Amino acid sequence: MSFASRREFLRTAGLSAAALPFVLNLQSIAAPAASAKRKQRLLVMFSPNGTVPWNFWPEKTGKDFELKPITESLKPFKDRMLFLKGLSNRVKGDGDGHMRGIGCMLTGDILLPGNIQGGSDTPAGWCSNISIDQELKNHLQAKDETRTRFGSLEFGVMVPDRADTWTRMSYAGANKPITPVDNPYQMFKKLYGRKKDNEVLASVLDDLNADLKAVSGKVSAADRRLLEQHATLVREMEAELKADAQAKDIGHKVPELEAGVREENDNMPKISRMQTELIVASFLADFTRVATFQYVNSVGDEKMRWLGIEEGHHTLSHEGNDNKKAQEKLTKINTWYAEQLAHLCQRLAETPEPDGSGSLLDNTTIVWTNELGQGNSHTHNNVPWLVIGGGALGWKTGRSLDYKGVPHNRLLMSLAHGFGHEVKAFGKADLCKDGPLTDLT
Repeated sequence: MSFASRREFLRTAGLSAAALPFVLNLQSIAAPAASAKRKQRLLVMFSPNGTVPWNFWPEKTGKDFELKPITESLKPFKDRMLFLKGLSNRVKGDGDGHMRGIGCMLTGDILLPGNIQGGSDTPAGWCSNISIDQELKNHLQAKDETRTRFGSLEFGVMVPDRADTWTRMSYAGANKPITPVDNPYQMFKKLYGRKKDNEVLASVLDDLNADLKAVSGKVSAADRRLLEQHATLVREMEAELKADAQAKDIGHKVPELEAGVREENDNMPKISRMQTELIVASFLADFTRVATFQYVNSVGDEKMRWLGIEEGHHTLSHEGNDNKKAQEKLTKINTWYAEQLAHLCQRLAETPEPDGSGSLLDNTTIVWTNELGQGNSHTHNNVPWLVIGGGALGWKTGRSLDYKGVPHNRLLMSLAHGFGHEVKAFGKADLCKDGPLTDLT
């Protein structure tokens, strides 16, 4: 129990300040269980180019639903699921379907005028609003008890180097896109770089100390005093490193990443698993409570040869519903994305919270979505939204719901409210007039 929590307990118990020095030393004192507030995390996962609706959406609503082929791998988490059918991106304006799909997905607002030309539609620029992940990051970072080292982390898998409206889903504000980190080694360095640098420096200091001792007996008294001054400096640096390590103890084993994995099309499965391990580690260490996990980009045309598919994903997504071979391949592609989500859920479920409050998954809400409902029509209706978790937000899971065309802005509002952030609207206000989604709690 921390010093701060013991002090809070004493205030609750009505003990005087004079009693603090004595009682604060009693380690057996525990805060009342009612005072413990459940940890809440949000992870938004994105995959592109729409889905195959008849192989994704359950046929029945309510609790009595059956999983379709795309989501079959998620069966172990069925009781934690919420299928949110019928949510539509009703944000109009500039940009093509893919651009408005990903740009408005988490922001609920229009794209600004710009010079990025997409398809045959009007050009557009970046989005005009903050995204819900960053809104929640700011909400959590404003409070001491929920503030984390990074606030939010943006993970990617094979996101193109170019920066344009098709490649960005998170926004710190209007005209402020956030670049996901799609290189796992770069993300590792962001998470653990200082720790590793300190380990190297500590090793150097050990060697230097040994050298100083070896030389000390072979020099004059004046030089020996100079060496002692150096030795004192080394001891001070060692003490500083030790204190820094104790203050920033991550509390878990640092993940080990396979070396030499290049950012290449055929390495997507490896990069996906590497990033998944870093997501789990970042939650375990409480580096962040808000994260995004972006696979490629809208209009992503990766070739999933490990599935026996030679055509690019975006190219296939334009094929008609009557092209059964193309739809079978699209089903395989979306099934693969669901399998990556299932693996992430399993890793979170098998990893205990350091404070003993269940597993990491128990306190994490995962939202899997897309920029389109279906690729060949570029529709923004019936966009796939699947929630796993949500218990920490007070949502009743293990259900399939159909909202029959309501604006997805209302889901963004619901996420904010689930975190105790009572926004009156999110994104375009006229799409939020009916408030958060009903039937979630």
